[in-house]
Amino acid sequence: MGARRAGKSSIQKVVFHKMSPHETLFLDSTNKLVKNDIANSSFVEFEVWDFPGHVDTASSAVKPEQTYGGCSAVIWVIDAQDDHAEALARLHATIAAAYALNPTIVFEVFVHKVDSFSDDQRIEAQREIQQHLMEELAAARLQHAKVNFHLTSIYDHSVFEAFSKVVQALIPQLPTLEMLLDTLVTSCRIEKAFLFDTISKIYIATDSSPVDIQSYELCADMIDVVIDVSGVYGLKGESDEDAVAAISTPAANSNCVITLNNGTALFLREVNRSLALVCLLKDSVLQQQGLLEYNCAAFRNSLFGLFHTSPPTVT
Repeated sequence: MGARRAGKSSIQKVVFHKMSPHETLFLDSTNKLVKNDIANSSFVEFEVWDFPGHVDTASSAVKPEQTYGGCSAVIWVIDAQDDHAEALARLHATIAAAYALNPTIVFEVFVHKVDSFSDDQRIEAQREIQQHLMEELAAARLQHAKVNFHLTSIYDHSVFEAFSKVVQALIPQLPTLEMLLDTLVTSCRIEKAFLFDTISKIYIATDSSPVDIQSYELCADMIDVVIDVSGVYGLKGESDEDAVAAISTPAANSNCVITLNNGTALFLREVNRSLALVCLLKDSVLQQQGLLEYNCAAFRNSLFGLFHTSPPTVT
């Protein structure tokens, strides 16, 4: 949700449909509700509803009971380069309408199009929007509504990281996933581990250590490299979707290692057709290949047990 030309459809196309950010310049404005099923993995399935910017999302036009009653999260996109007053007023009204119907709903505010801002400008833009909105909500006695803020741009990894945090909040098993990754990191002396959806590059879980954006970017870029190489050498003239399958079908090579020039390495291990474990570790850890393989297999089996599904068999 959000105002016209705020970047709602562009975000969805870039994150879930692998569209190049530059191609989004030619997208038409959304003039009707568009629903997309995101079911890349049996572990994480959800729907994304893209509302036209001209629709009053606090009115009966959006069928509030149907829209907000069963909704887990509302993403509101604000163009950081435009005037915020109207967008914040509409967001306030939408929060009031949605919270009255569903007090558990979470509101995720994307302060968008900040790619041209300096670090100080980004911080100031978020602070201004956040302070204004929270004051308005407190005055309306809506201070208990759950509202999170994210700085985003489709021209870097920030929008993927923001969507990762949104999706993680929707996964009831997230604490257990983090515990499993913590165990893996400790057992193998891994510096950072991510569980990625390979199609969207959203990470559905990571270990409990703080996320360094550079580490995330390296791991996300590794997925792109593996997909590109699989498309050239692994398959015969397939689409990007087939290339994704090449790194994640049981018949394919399930491991990939990229060694960096600073003594660290990136390690990818497939989990199922759409999930991959990507780790950042020291070169020395790769010398203990048996230990790494054993613990990754244990993590994979625990993951399938957590979600009560059977791992694919290799024949």
